[in-house]
Amino acid sequence: MKTHKIAVIAGDGIGPEVINEGIKVLNEAAKLDGSFCFEFTHFPWGCEYYKQNGKMMADDGIETLKKFDAIFLGAVGAPGVPDHISLWDLLLIIRKSFDQYINLRPVKLLKGAPTVLKDSKPEDIDMIFVRENTEGEYAGSGSWLFKGKPNEVVIQDGVFSRKGCERVIRYAYELAKAQNKSLTSISKANALNYSMVFWDQIFEEVGKDFPEVKTYSYLVDAASMFMVKDPKRFEIVVTSNLFGDILTDLGAAIAGGMGLAAGANLNPDKEFPSMFEPIHGSAPDIAGKGMANPLATVWSAGQMLDFFGHEKWANKLIDYIERILTDKKVLTPDLGGSATTSQVGDEIIRIMNEEK
Repeated sequence: MKTHKIAVIAGDGIGPEVINEGIKVLNEAAKLDGSFCFEFTHFPWGCEYYKQNGKMMADDGIETLKKFDAIFLGAVGAPGVPDHISLWDLLLIIRKSFDQYINLRPVKLLKGAPTVLKDSKPEDIDMIFVRENTEGEYAGSGSWLFKGKPNEVVIQDGVFSRKGCERVIRYAYELAKAQNKSLTSISKANALNYSMVFWDQIFEEVGKDFPEVKTYSYLVDAASMFMVKDPKRFEIVVTSNLFGDILTDLGAAIAGGMGLAAGANLNPDKEFPSMFEPIHGSAPDIAGKGMANPLATVWSAGQMLDFFGHEKWANKLIDYIERILTDKKVLTPDLGGSATTSQVGDEIIRIMNEEK
């Protein structure tokens, strides 16, 4: 039996509540399958840890996490801790240290899920965003000169390496080829005359190796408009770190809300652990009330299963989520129901056992 060793960072706010349901579902899938199991190790890192220790994670945190096959992250962020600290000192340091250069986010309107787009159907909103995850504007390069003085100057660099751009673009082409789907590149070359011109050039270069893949290129402002007006034109999408961050939140808004937004931070070569997380944030206003929607966490668990080669279970979890959404009997308040976080998790377990 294959054992998957998972580091759990439940984090802040609703993180522990939703991650608990994700673990519950993963364990149930393992039990029902019988060919694999999970070994979970919990770490108390996050904003509360920061308030007590002055740091978001232990000094040897990265070395400790290296021993695991994957990381399951709940949420990060809390009042009293600046966002740039909670982000840079935990989430981003993990992404960079483990070269998790692929951020994979499905933007898919599941059956039964609500959408703000009038007359849109599930087949109209079905895309996968491949976001560059370690460079761009999030590389942390820049300068802050003459701080606090009248001539204060801030410079924020965008870092785009050939290796960084090529590997994420190639991954997207390979995904599009494997799924027989079109590939759209999103950039802003008309205004960003170095970084995005470079990105577009590499997109064309790599495309020569994939003549069978139909491609499109859009400026980011036009793409954001088309995501709302005509989302069905997008299938596989590849874009830079900053644009991907923004557009996938727009994607969540048109595909059922943040409670259905899953994300995976992948090191495709498996040299280091990958990290799986719902992207809805810590939502401190509802923390501890049992109101948080765990379905994004369950979807992220499905991404983990898929990454480990358990594609059958990844697909099943999507089916279970859709069944909950279409039945409309056990939903959290964000989806118009009155069920608690744990009740939704229990319903998924019930459906899993009903099918065995």
